[in-house]
Amino acid sequence: MTDTEWVVIRPLLPVPAWLRCRGGQPEAYCHRARLDAIRYLVDNGIKWRAMPVDFPPWDRVYAFFRR
Repeated sequence: MTDTEWVVIRPLLPVPAWLRCRGGQPEAYCHRARLDAIRYLVDNGIKWRAMPVDFPPWDRVYAFFRR
């Protein structure tokens, strides 16, 4: 994802609960890395569990996708 695309998309993403003082823990992976993983999945037509190790774990990416 280019920096220009990120500037446009970032305001549309949900704000983590811990940043809104609603409790919880800070997220271990940045939103940009998870979005890159989702885009890779869609572009290459792979299954969630076949996500390369260059991206965050597939279950964390899937949870972000569902949210």
